[in-house]
Amino acid sequence: MLYYLFNYLDREFDLVGAGVFQYISFRAGMAVLLSLLITITFGEKLINMLRNKQVGESIRDLGLEGQMAKKGTPTMGGLIIIAAIVIPTLLFAKLENIYVILLLITTLGLGAIGFLDDYIKVFKKNKEGLAGKFKVVGQVGIGLLVGAVLYFNDDVVVREFNPVPQEQTISVTEAPNYVDSKSTTTTIPFVKNNELDYDAFNPTDNKWITAAIYILVVIFFVTAISNGANITDGIDGLAAGTSAIIGLTLAIFAYISGNAIFSDYLNVMFIPNSGELVIFCTAFVGACVGFLWYNSYPAQVFMGDTGSLSLGGIIAVLALVLRKELLIPVLCGIFVIENLSVIIQVSYFKYTKKKYGEGRRIFRMSPLHHHYQKMEIPEAKIVTRFWIVGILLAIITLATLKLR
Repeated sequence: MLYYLFNYLDREFDLVGAGVFQYISFRAGMAVLLSLLITITFGEKLINMLRNKQVGESIRDLGLEGQMAKKGTPTMGGLIIIAAIVIPTLLFAKLENIYVILLLITTLGLGAIGFLDDYIKVFKKNKEGLAGKFKVVGQVGIGLLVGAVLYFNDDVVVREFNPVPQEQTISVTEAPNYVDSKSTTTTIPFVKNNELDYDAFNPTDNKWITAAIYILVVIFFVTAISNGANITDGIDGLAAGTSAIIGLTLAIFAYISGNAIFSDYLNVMFIPNSGELVIFCTAFVGACVGFLWYNSYPAQVFMGDTGSLSLGGIIAVLALVLRKELLIPVLCGIFVIENLSVIIQVSYFKYTKKKYGEGRRIFRMSPLHHHYQKMEIPEAKIVTRFWIVGILLAIITLATLKLR
């Protein structure tokens, strides 16, 4: 909104300094600053409000050290994360941008699903919360909407430039030397000619089959990564810190993908209007870092499913919009391994119970962070080491820009 206000003041009144709002870098800086201020300033007020309403976490005794001391810690802190993402985005981003609209819908949609889950746990005293099938239906619904918009919306395009010989110049009256086209291409990491078109998996000429394939891919990533973030949110500061690292990496990709010069130099797909996502990404990072002010060990508040489902869904949609979803196994390696540890543990337990009559385990406990807690490694050390791994994965992800 402020973008439009200052754009008007600059155009109509030539207000000194108003033109700075045209720069993505300035608006991104303002977004992260405001996001931090919102979380830090209003975080304590939210905690006190939640505590007064007795919105405390109900803890299942899993035999983990220090676990029961967390009983009664306010949850639903994800509300402040969502506010710290949405408010700066509304103020500093171009709101007609289809990618910004999609990210806002994802944030609020998955936030609502998580809020309902937390509400049932806290106020209905049901430790299971929202039934898993209903949660999945909500995630699939968001994925379906995102996939349909990305496939069918005319504003979602990839720009291909036609090379111009050095001796030839283009006059302003000639047609531009680029073509914006609808495409289902994505990026394959560590490959020189690194584009994959989902249409290649369609054996027919029926575009509806390509649409179905692409939308199913979107649904898979949105559901998997939102669940991964949800599972990772098990110890103080782990999900928020990991998400901040991933969000900063995606902000770099968004800036490169939306800049014709950098995308050409790095041979990255140029996606018109994707640079606007830098504002959303910086607000996202600011919200996660600001939340750590209260969520770092020992946590004064938990984000709950309200926050974790939103964070995972946002990361998935950002990667899909930037055509970097095949980098998710690397960039979101923490979420992926946490997810896999649960799948492996449950599958192996069922297999051994059927074969030997008693269930056996690979990990001392799943998800993986609980395995390390069972090894009596301090919680703060586990989180710090996971963050270090997350930083290494982010560096590897960024290295794919040149390692092909």
